[in-house]
Amino acid sequence: MIHVTIYRNKRKEYTGFKTYGHAGFSDEGQDIVCAAASVLIINTVNAIEKFTEDRTSLVSDDAEGVIDYSLKDKPSKEAKLLLDTMVLGLVEMSDDENYAEYIDLTFEEV
Repeated sequence: MIHVTIYRNKRKEYTGFKTYGHAGFSDEGQDIVCAAASVLIINTVNAIEKFTEDRTSLVSDDAEGVIDYSLKDKPSKEAKLLLDTMVLGLVEMSDDENYAEYIDLTFEEV
């Protein structure tokens, strides 16, 4: 199962996330749940880095499937939109009866 903890501040703005695990939906290389979550997560990290001035922190371990990513300051308008979009996609996946057992989302105030 993919576990995703979404960090948000007191204003309910998303400020980062931590992911770990593998979906286990299908064999490695054929796992559409893992692929979908990976695209959402990695594209968000890349887009924030490319299109915003936000200062960030990233720790990752490919073997363990760990990504711990956070903004160091209040999110810019652009970073807020990108994180909102990622969370929307992950929530939709976790609410889908076909994929819910493969992805676990939690929200944590930081």
